[in-house]
Amino acid sequence: MGERKKIAVNTRFLIKNKLEGIGLFTLENLKRITHSHPEIDFYFVFDRKFDVEFVFSPNVHPVVLQPQARHPFLWFWWFEVSLSNWLNKNKPDLFLSTDGYGCLRTDVPQVLVIHDLAYEHFTDNVSFLTGIYLKYFMPRYATKAKCIATVSEFSKNDIIERYKISADKIDVVFNGAKEIYKPVTNETKVKIQVKYSEGKNYFIYVGSIHPRKNIKRLLLSFEKFKAMTKSDCQLLIVGRRAWDFKDVDITHKQMQFKQDVKFLGHVPSNELGEIVASAHAMVYVSLFEGFGIPIVEAMKCEVPIITSNVTSMPEAAGDAALLVSPYSIDEISNAMQKMLEDAPFRNSLIEKGRKQIEKFSWDLTAGKLWHCCERVLNNP
Repeated sequence: MGERKKIAVNTRFLIKNKLEGIGLFTLENLKRITHSHPEIDFYFVFDRKFDVEFVFSPNVHPVVLQPQARHPFLWFWWFEVSLSNWLNKNKPDLFLSTDGYGCLRTDVPQVLVIHDLAYEHFTDNVSFLTGIYLKYFMPRYATKAKCIATVSEFSKNDIIERYKISADKIDVVFNGAKEIYKPVTNETKVKIQVKYSEGKNYFIYVGSIHPRKNIKRLLLSFEKFKAMTKSDCQLLIVGRRAWDFKDVDITHKQMQFKQDVKFLGHVPSNELGEIVASAHAMVYVSLFEGFGIPIVEAMKCEVPIITSNVTSMPEAAGDAALLVSPYSIDEISNAMQKMLEDAPFRNSLIEKGRKQIEKFSWDLTAGKLWHCCERVLNNP
């Protein structure tokens, strides 16, 4: 028998009770990959004390490297000093990084998951130092990587064009959605509406509050929808305040119908699925997405979707959503009115969503990500 292969994984976003996009992607894929490949030793590299729930199987070996990497200077120290020293000393067969950050000071073959290049398109939406770091290092990480996985054809083409990376080096591995997202009974819908929307029907947005997510225009569109329809429908906004949210707060305070907008903040995942599934429609009109997981989550719940006609969102939605310009308040408000008043159209979107959702599952994603790793393991 030959020596067991070793794969090191950047798991710094596996933080208990704080799993967001990249953390969830890491969790769902690594759970499946580590269980499916007991013949391989996986070294999960954390930047802080880890929770044992992330040690998925006996072939997972946790490693903690300092310092905690949550700032550009500390990113550099963690990836280019602490991590590079560990990789050069332990010489794994592969380094897998699910947040797109690589390591320039090692010859260990690398697979990077680059979710999107939003920082290249919306430079004002990141801090000055973060922008400098990403614009300098990310093209170099991408060039050094043996294989890149990304979550949509849109992101693949963006990486090719921006960083001049060969298409052959990039695999598309769509995102999935958690099992908590599924249809609910009418009784559950009534219970959720009583708890969160005063017993009234509601539209829902799920995601962070961030300029790129276009929440200000969503509020203005909802205001116009309310004025047009005189509906008692509400708008639930689920997600944390992430960056530069003053405009959203000011806009909300100035709204005539502000009492019908509920900011729920972070909601525990066990209830989030029911909140999404009880909505009349998802309104996800972001300006830029590498994929747009809430679109898939809504489809799994058999909730129709209004989403943007830009970047990756039409790719994720297929024909199962009403596409609008995220820059047009008229288009967004008219789409909300159509969702409210045109039941046959709404039902047709739900039916199309049942077919579209078959393209997306974490099992499929993990299989494709593993294929990317295997390509490098077999051709280091």
